[in-house]
Amino acid sequence: MKILVAPLNWGLGHASRCVPLVQRLLNEGHEVILGGDGESLTLLRKHFPKLRYTYLAPLNLKYGKGKRQVWAVLRALPKLIKWSIKDHLMLKALLNEEPIDQVISDNRFGLYLNHQSPITNHQCECIYMTHQLHIMLPHGWKWAEPIASRIHARIYTRYNKVWVPDYADIEQSLAGELSHSTFNIKHSTLIEYIGPLSRFQNIPLTPNNQNYSIVAVLSGLEPHRTLLEQEIIARYSTNPLTTNPLIPSVLIVQGLMHRPNTRIKRGNITIVPYMSDKELAGALSGARHIIARSGYSTIMDLNALGILDKAELIPTPGQPEQEYLATLFNKMH
Repeated sequence: MKILVAPLNWGLGHASRCVPLVQRLLNEGHEVILGGDGESLTLLRKHFPKLRYTYLAPLNLKYGKGKRQVWAVLRALPKLIKWSIKDHLMLKALLNEEPIDQVISDNRFGLYLNHQSPITNHQCECIYMTHQLHIMLPHGWKWAEPIASRIHARIYTRYNKVWVPDYADIEQSLAGELSHSTFNIKHSTLIEYIGPLSRFQNIPLTPNNQNYSIVAVLSGLEPHRTLLEQEIIARYSTNPLTTNPLIPSVLIVQGLMHRPNTRIKRGNITIVPYMSDKELAGALSGARHIIARSGYSTIMDLNALGILDKAELIPTPGQPEQEYLATLFNKMH
């Protein structure tokens, strides 16, 4: 089959969890086309440089600097709607140029076709992948969660299938209530739990030439990605002339795929824009302490390496689902 895989460009998590999915499809003999925009498409292209790719509608959102982002999200709704419509039109234009058998959209709302009929040999099957069946909202807005979940359901019921990268059994679940909403029972025929997806699956761990005591992995929307980087530098930076062996060595992986892969040394802190999966897995496994956002893809990655217990998970301000996952992690460990 010819399959288009297109993740949302909202941090790197949606793209990183598509990496094992694309690899699985290639191993099965399918032809894969990469789709998307921004950093997430760059990540997939670095992993699969020989694959064809196509640009889809760009989504350039930013948060405010505050901890509450409700109004920022509400102000962005018209932009999200326009982006979704443009994505939808770009998909239809692409299908007019060449036949594609399947589209796998990781949280891109517009990559569906207007049909609910059974799939035939001449139709394109559209699959929506998400771990958030239950949309969580900030305190003070909990009353609107059923409304938000209904709106989300209106989006994903336009697709032929919904894939959830988690376990069907909530006792084993990594996303907890996020992926097991009771509201979605009536849509259960669409929903399929495919198990966690991690780019670190089946990666052999090899010792690094240099082990770091602390490894920080950054991602997410600006300005909070940069603000967390600055916070970590302020927390751990020392005088460059200090040679005390008790001072921790720190590695910061910025999650900036478009930057040249250079290494900056600031005393005890090393900063790199990104690392290969093998390098990052080795650095994380060798670290004493890990700092990361509590995004679901990060949790799947750390779980795959068996090092969730070493992680300090910091939710992105204004993202209640990350706040929930951070709390869930603390309860689990």
